Amino acid sequence: MGFFRNQFANVVEWDEFRDDMIFWKWSNKEIKKGSKLVIRAGQDAVFVNNGKIEGIFKDEGVYNIDSEIIPFLSTLKGFKFGFNSGMRVEVLFVNTKEFTVRWGTQNPVLIPTPQLPGGMPIRANGTFNFKVSDYVTLIDKIAGIKNSYLVEDVKIRITSVLDQLLMKWISREGKDMFNLQANADDIARGIRDDLDMQVMDNGISITGFQVMSFNYPKEIQDMITKTASHEMIGNLQKYQQVSMTDGIASGKVQGGGAASDMAGMMMGMNLANEMMKNMNQNGGSSSSGSNTPQPPSGGAASGGGQKPNFCPNCGTKNEGANFCPNCGQKLG
Repeated sequence: MGFFRNQFANVVEWDEFRDDMIFWKWSNKEIKKGSKLVIRAGQDAVFVNNGKIEGIFKDEGVYNIDSEIIPFLSTLKGFKFGFNSGMRVEVLFVNTKEFTVRWGTQNPVLIPTPQLPGGMPIRANGTFNFKVSDYVTLIDKIAGIKNSYLVEDVKIRITSVLDQLLMKWISREGKDMFNLQANADDIARGIRDDLDMQVMDNGISITGFQVMSFNYPKEIQDMITKTASHEMIGNLQKYQQVSMTDGIASGKVQGGGAASDMAGMMMGMNLANEMMKNMNQNGGSSSSGSNTPQPPSGGAASGGGQKPNFCPNCGTKNEGANFCPNCGQKLG
């Protein structure tokens, strides 16, 4: 008799487990007397009767439904198995882990900015985390019409509103439109709160939201990179000098060609200019800092009756005469 009594006994378990599956419903089956319930790690088993939760079982293990489960149900705790009749209930297996999902903007998000009247086209990517938080709402809104629910289903809903939320929170928290990563935490926090409100009515909670990077159009990114380089160098002249030196050192500007000759000439001219500046500065400081009069140069007379040794007009040597014997130039 025991053989016939248990020949239709079944095992209630999640036999289609997938890591990206949020819940799976064991349904349209009749639980027979002697059946077992198997709960594995990371799973909760929810018994549902006519859309109402009868009991939630969270401890992993193998249970005898007749003696270890039914007594703990709400309205079915007095259920008695008949010889040919069983208990028709649905068992919802819920994945209790926290899911991590990668996201990315489907299209560039146009962020209003004074520099670009049409808006700054920005892409972004990152991750978000979620988990099931309310079994009652999950059953009412989703499990009542679905036999399973995947991570991809949640991702589709999240990405459908993500562009608008990015525009909202970048405009609100993005202090520097060309360095949004500096305010990524504030932007992500605002988006997480809004997304949590979006999926709360499905019994799901957003536990984390991260922005890994903001991506600008290539032209704007090149401009940002060049501006940062100039700021690091200090000014354009030094930037050109360093660029030229780097080019020669790396071999991109090699000897024997016009480019190399031009580079060498420019470096030589720059070096000469710097030397002349230094000499002028040193000479100016020494002359301005000394009050000692300089002696007259050459053979020019400083006063009195001293005659020049040579005629300033024709260069003829003078022997002390008042007039040049060659051209008649007055010498005294």
